[in-house]
Amino acid sequence: MAAVIYLLCALTALLSAWLLLLAYARSRYRLLLWSGLCFVGLTINNLLLVVDKLVFPSADLSDWRSMVALLAMVVLLYGLIFDAE
Repeated sequence: MAAVIYLLCALTALLSAWLLLLAYARSRYRLLLWSGLCFVGLTINNLLLVVDKLVFPSADLSDWRSMVALLAMVVLLYGLIFDAE
């Protein structure tokens, strides 16, 4: 059951990233770009969670997952602070 939930979370983040980046391509509103890039990072984070928990359960990838999630949040935070219109 955990595998289904992990994969659904990854697919949801991927769909969100795709929709945000598609909306950015149409409107050129920069906040959509930063949000889409953040969700790309969160998708990678969720995929690393799947690899960590299901593919290599003996390995600990929590540091990598945390770094990717932090980088994704920093991208969004940068967009919110420094790219104001």
